[in-house]
Amino acid sequence: MIGWDSYYTRFIKYPLARLIGALGLLFFWWLLVIIAVLICLDDPSGPALFAQERIGKDGRIYTMYKFRTMRQGSEHTGSGVYSDDHDPRVTRLGRILRATSLDELPQLINMLKGEMVLIGFRSPLTYHPWPWSEYTEEQRKVFRMKPGLTGWAQVNGRRTVEWHDRLRMNVWYSEHVSPWLDLRIFFMSIGRVLRNEDNENIGETVKKE
Repeated sequence: MIGWDSYYTRFIKYPLARLIGALGLLFFWWLLVIIAVLICLDDPSGPALFAQERIGKDGRIYTMYKFRTMRQGSEHTGSGVYSDDHDPRVTRLGRILRATSLDELPQLINMLKGEMVLIGFRSPLTYHPWPWSEYTEEQRKVFRMKPGLTGWAQVNGRRTVEWHDRLRMNVWYSEHVSPWLDLRIFFMSIGRVLRNEDNENIGETVKKE
């Protein structure tokens, strides 16, 4: 027998994500084109899109798309993976895209492909905070879901939350997923984007436990 949370996830949430991805690309293709052109004009050192391997549902690796906000080849240089508003690797336009979260728009492609949903968890890199083999059984509960554009940890600290705490929040979400919780996260996310809250890394992103 399928529980209510599973019914909602499988038959409402996942199909709705594909629909949102399709409609988003249909209605906002012109915005994606404009942003892509502006990125190339602002910094012609690389392509407008940035493709990066992430860990998704059930630990499967997928390619997540974003608009490039840093200079080409900056991911493994300078201050490391994460950056703040003062990081010289971030382009002028990149700062605006990050502040408005417009750099996330290409993930509509991931939603259309069924790799991501609107509300889930922010999928980690394949090597940060640690490789898949080092996640505990409890932490792997997070990956029973599909990753999302936003999630419970995102609206409860976003980049200011250390990774162990972030995973605990996402495990809690995976055990309490519901349409009402997703609506709450959706509206909280809009508020945080409009206020540009918690959009800068502060302190250590990973601490030893």
